[in-house]
Amino acid sequence: MKQWLQTYQSLGPNGLLSTSKNRTYSAELKKSAVEDYLAGGSSHMELCKRYGIKSTRQLRNWILKYNGHEQLKSSETGGTPIMTKGRATTFEERIEIVKFCVEHQHNYAQAAKEFQVSYQQVYSWTNKYIKFGVDALQDKRGKRKSENEMSELENLRAQNTLLQAENSRKQMEIDFLKKLDEIQRGRQ
Repeated sequence: MKQWLQTYQSLGPNGLLSTSKNRTYSAELKKSAVEDYLAGGSSHMELCKRYGIKSTRQLRNWILKYNGHEQLKSSETGGTPIMTKGRATTFEERIEIVKFCVEHQHNYAQAAKEFQVSYQQVYSWTNKYIKFGVDALQDKRGKRKSENEMSELENLRAQNTLLQAENSRKQMEIDFLKKLDEIQRGRQ
């Protein structure tokens, strides 16, 4: 009841309505609310009223992030759909998208919207870039190295894989012929 009363006092009657979208808060508002709390003098409830925050739980989460030295970012999507269908991109486009995302404080949703790709694509490319560098943004699916690009070990592994497949096929033929022979002997 206390939480409902606080929500009503800070957001009015509309604050009590169920919505299909999450509420958005700017990074500046989050930081101001947290810093006001840490300065003392105001309770969670009072700060939620002052800043129009729907829940004290939300404020407490921001405080924990701030104290854990995590960056307080603006709300990711503001309830807008982020699961748009991905699209094929070139290496140069992926570099541009990752650059945009990094320049905008890793706002994956904004980058996805700006470049008309899926949130997951932006997230994946950005993390690949951070962990492995620009070369990780190359799409090498379905592309094989030519034999002269392979090291001796890679060449031997490829040959081994081919020989294993050939042996497996020959073993299936032998097993089939044995089974056929058993069936024929059973009829006699």
